[in-house]
Amino acid sequence: MAVIGGGQLARMMAPPAAELGVPLRLLAEAVGVSAAQVVPDHIVGDYRDLATLREATEGCAVVTFDHEHVPTEHLRALAADGVIAHPGPEALVHAQDKIVMREAMARLDAPQPRWAVVASAADVEAFGLPCVLKVSRGGYDGKGVWVVRSLEDAEEPLATAERTGVRVLAEELVDFRRELSAIVARSPSGQAAAYPVAATLQVDGVCSEVVAPAPDLDHDLATAAQQLALRVAGELGVTGILAVELFETVDAAGAPQVLVNELAMRPHNTGHWTQDGAVTSQFENHLRAVLDLPLGSPAPRARWSVMVNILGGEELADGSEVGRLYDGYPHALARDPHLRVHLYGKDLRPGRKVGHVNVYGDDLDDLLERARHAAAWFRGDLGNESE
Repeated sequence: MAVIGGGQLARMMAPPAAELGVPLRLLAEAVGVSAAQVVPDHIVGDYRDLATLREATEGCAVVTFDHEHVPTEHLRALAADGVIAHPGPEALVHAQDKIVMREAMARLDAPQPRWAVVASAADVEAFGLPCVLKVSRGGYDGKGVWVVRSLEDAEEPLATAERTGVRVLAEELVDFRRELSAIVARSPSGQAAAYPVAATLQVDGVCSEVVAPAPDLDHDLATAAQQLALRVAGELGVTGILAVELFETVDAAGAPQVLVNELAMRPHNTGHWTQDGAVTSQFENHLRAVLDLPLGSPAPRARWSVMVNILGGEELADGSEVGRLYDGYPHALARDPHLRVHLYGKDLRPGRKVGHVNVYGDDLDDLLERARHAAAWFRGDLGNESE
């Protein structure tokens, strides 16, 4: 199997691949990136170059992805060569282009925010303020997304779109209770599995915490969210993991509802809790799905699972990092032997995802305190303070 992209998602596919006896070949974007540290069979090259993609996938039964950025026309060229990609280009384009995704959700009559394609300040004004503007391609972790409360706020996104040649999507600024994530796995033969719907906390556009299942989520709404994710996966022909990011809100009558925010067709940050908190992790089920193997159980191991991301801390004036990431191990693991720590082998930069911690059990407040404490210690926020 070939994996395109050398980030932490590809890195976390390596352990279940080894356990399943599935050899991985990696196309890494640079020497020493996260996944290249743990996948010996890798080449370094540009995923935007078709010849490089052909070299990376030669002889592989299937190819899958660490990210959604491989050009659609290259995936079609690989398909013409007989290379099987999961998800395929017709499905993946819905995660690559937010406007294509919105159009598909409209065809499926899936609940979503009011939206429109805009190209000028006049279009933004006609859509209505405040709103959210997004570049249709290339944005992630809050990048390429702007909350616009005045026409002056729209200048940067419109200029960015003009400079890069991408379209701009306007969406209503949803008054939501919280964000949710419905993750499903689907195989080419149509078998599917749904994980518990999780609650996610976003800070500055970056996922900070995940709790699964989402606390106090109405049972019927949770079921509806899972069914929606399964329907989207089936209708769009998704193979592998699909993460449907949702807003939990209420309709005009005050009834609870979910609205589709974004789609990701790969293992997703909001599913990292499954590494330790589910019978079968999202990474193993992604591999099983793209290889058309029977899917594993998505059932949780305990009542609650909590994931907290570890982000790079603030830099000092001399450029050194506050705290050293691996110095967190002695304290965090001694304090909490049940803690599970996953570091990505990435260079430290402020705000960059460099790892996460998982805990699971029956006391949610206790789990949140333990996970937050460990993540803060790794970030260097707690220094060497006594407890």
